[in-house]
Amino acid sequence: MKTHEQSTQSTHEQSAEAAAAPAAVSPAVVNPAAAATTAGAGHDGAITVTTEGLPDWLDPVARAARTIEPDQLSRFLPPESGAGRQSAVLVLFGEGERGPELLLMERSGSLRSHAGQPSFPGGALDPEDGDQATTGPLRAALREAREETGLDPRGVQLFGVLPRLYIPVSGFVVTPVLGWWRSPSPVGVVDPGETARVFTVPVADLTDPANRATTVHPSGHRGPAFLVESALVWGFTAGVIDRILHFAGWERPWDTAKQVPLDWRA
Repeated sequence: MKTHEQSTQSTHEQSAEAAAAPAAVSPAVVNPAAAATTAGAGHDGAITVTTEGLPDWLDPVARAARTIEPDQLSRFLPPESGAGRQSAVLVLFGEGERGPELLLMERSGSLRSHAGQPSFPGGALDPEDGDQATTGPLRAALREAREETGLDPRGVQLFGVLPRLYIPVSGFVVTPVLGWWRSPSPVGVVDPGETARVFTVPVADLTDPANRATTVHPSGHRGPAFLVESALVWGFTAGVIDRILHFAGWERPWDTAKQVPLDWRA
């Protein structure tokens, strides 16, 4: 059995073109320390990043967020010109009946990009989100999660920010924002035109070697994937989950030779 590489796996995008070009990490990273100060005036008020009161099982993730280097997530960088549309996703950890879990959604099949693909809640920054170098991605991640899943942001504690990633096919520069679902609220599809379903995945299922696979695109590109909750989680989302599991010390040896083929429409 061939096991997963520990440090050379790049983060992967969720489209045919992105499958041919792995995600990249920006050298300019949102500073959690700066973001932990009171944000400027806005419709959501102050916003903070803090690890105070986190459950013990999230400590490895918080520690990884503080110490991880950009090149440990990816060997590619966004354009040096600064091009790219700023966006953010909410990587939200909760605790369900089977223990720690992640919130995911499945994008509507009618969307022009990444149609039908599982993903984190998220989207592009709006002007009202504020400074893209500090609290803008934090506000955007929470706002988009509210708009897409009905999540109540007041029940979310932000505890870390990962280095920014780049998706060439869409030109998005994505900031993964880490959250703890301290006070769970009802979630579900808000707009069927954007979201097909909202669901949670136990971390135990994500670390189960039986649920791990490698997607193979006709272009030859390969990337990590998860077969969970009747969904194939691959591309950008799977790449981020894969690296979190690895650097948190939760990854279990899995067979990278187990393949799931994609077609050109993926």
